[in-house]
Amino acid sequence: MASATDPCSFSSFSKCVTKHLNLTFHVDFDSHVLKAKVALTVEVLVDHFTSLTLDTKALKVSKVTANGQAAKFTLGPKHSFMGTPLEITLPFDLSRGQHVIVEVTYETAPSASALQWLTPEQTAGKKHPYLFSQCQANHCRSMVPCQDTPAMKHTYYAQVSVPKELVAVMSAVRDGEEPDPQDSSRVIYRFRQPVPMPSYLIAIVVGALESREIGPRSRVWSEKEFVDKAAFEFSETETMLKTAEDLAGPYVWGQYDILVLPPSFPYGGMENPCLTFATPTLLAGDRSLSNVIAHEISHSWTGNLVTNKTWEHFWLNEGHTVYLERMIGRSMESEQFRQFKAMGGWKDLQESVNTFGANNPLTNLVPNLNEVDLDDAFSSVPYEKGFALLYHLEELMGGPEVFMGFVKSYIQMFAYSSVTTEEWKNYLFTYFKNKVHVLNKVDWNNHSPGCLYDTTMADACIALCKRWVKTKEGDLGNFCEVDVKTLSTHQLIEFLSLLLQEEPLPLSHVKRMQEVYQLNAFNNAEIRFRWLRLCVKSKWEDAVPMALKMATEQGRMKFTRPLFKEVYNFDKYREEAMRVFIAHRAAMHPVTANLVAKDLKVDTD
Repeated sequence: MASATDPCSFSSFSKCVTKHLNLTFHVDFDSHVLKAKVALTVEVLVDHFTSLTLDTKALKVSKVTANGQAAKFTLGPKHSFMGTPLEITLPFDLSRGQHVIVEVTYETAPSASALQWLTPEQTAGKKHPYLFSQCQANHCRSMVPCQDTPAMKHTYYAQVSVPKELVAVMSAVRDGEEPDPQDSSRVIYRFRQPVPMPSYLIAIVVGALESREIGPRSRVWSEKEFVDKAAFEFSETETMLKTAEDLAGPYVWGQYDILVLPPSFPYGGMENPCLTFATPTLLAGDRSLSNVIAHEISHSWTGNLVTNKTWEHFWLNEGHTVYLERMIGRSMESEQFRQFKAMGGWKDLQESVNTFGANNPLTNLVPNLNEVDLDDAFSSVPYEKGFALLYHLEELMGGPEVFMGFVKSYIQMFAYSSVTTEEWKNYLFTYFKNKVHVLNKVDWNNHSPGCLYDTTMADACIALCKRWVKTKEGDLGNFCEVDVKTLSTHQLIEFLSLLLQEEPLPLSHVKRMQEVYQLNAFNNAEIRFRWLRLCVKSKWEDAVPMALKMATEQGRMKFTRPLFKEVYNFDKYREEAMRVFIAHRAAMHPVTANLVAKDLKVDTD
């Protein structure tokens, strides 16, 4: 039995487990708070149970009851990033197997790390405010007092009161709406999530939202300015869902909707059940970016249905999801395409390892997260190191069909529960019981297989990269537009990624590259991001304002942090990078602002 503690949570789940949450939110845009109540249905695991601890962060708790009776509560000492334990003493004692409903009345802080409140000016429509949440990894506690650990899975029901000109959606099935009996200017939206899920997947969005149907179980949601474009971009959603079901088993969540957020959303996507969140940087008029949606769809099985027990085992969520995402790519495109994406991922892994330092414990597949802020630990390591391990095992065990059989069986075995690496590994050895002698040869403690992917699709990118690196200034006339005409968007991204791994190109080279390839004209965010980094690295001053514009007009951390860092490293513009960040900081998502401040060594208080 794995230890029933989590270094990132105050709540010990060895004494009691949350089975259901009943949430009531009153969304107050004037004061930027949720006035809220949560009733937690808690199952007791020990005899003589008299107290429990919940995770909170900057919550103002006014009242606690247990089965309707007043319960004493105290807030413990505040931890720098984990928040504050809420210690609740029950007015009675309970025995193992009994249930208690603990109700907490509280208010969130305007600075709640899970919530971003946008002014009308920060939205596409410019007329109405907007609220969205991002609870992964451990920010749910700033929105709901709970056992904020992925070890704990529960169902939930919610009622959300919002101004009647706005719409609320959640990571759950919509369950109707009605006028708010307390206030005729407001409406209450109801939601139910019947599938048990961890607290980090609770999600809420309130804004001037519209939706379009894009499939038999899918709608796309966004502000009206984006909604038709989003419906076009994500029209392949049902095909991807069916492909994933063929690989991994039935989709259990009912609805699969996609919500396109305002630009400040800090991630490419977030796999909230029934309602994937997506960055508007995907709406580039180029469907090559659908792998983000393939990734979030894959999480419906690996992450949401089978969940890492604690964040040290995050690779179980992300490594398997990348593996499944690339298997969807293989089914819908080709094996060569999967290999090509795997090569790109290997480069991302090398970049993360170089950033952290090769001996940094955060590059371990299963890192020690004691006293580690999870936002600081986030990187491509669990995604790509996890994928590399699974790909290595696939090769050892007999190829993709054989290994996908294991992945599907693992999902069925651990569905609706949370697992550790040890439990995953034990199941691997059980499933491949005839090949234990091969598995025993894997270096489990220091897993780092070489990059041995099929390079067919990458060869053209590698060749073009080498030409640019080796060409002398006098020979730049040999490059022409035709060089990139036959490259797919994925290959163009790869070409720029390869150049970023080299020493900075001479300024004359990047100027010529713009002349012949017209890269400034590309709207695809993945291309634009790499191209602008390349220009700033080469000290092309004209690119600095464009890089800072991209870093601030959207808030996806994958783009924003490296662009700011690149300008910061250009000595002449270091002060400018800091000035632009400080000017835009208030409009950024709190997690993004905090991490960019650390990157630029700006005071984080």
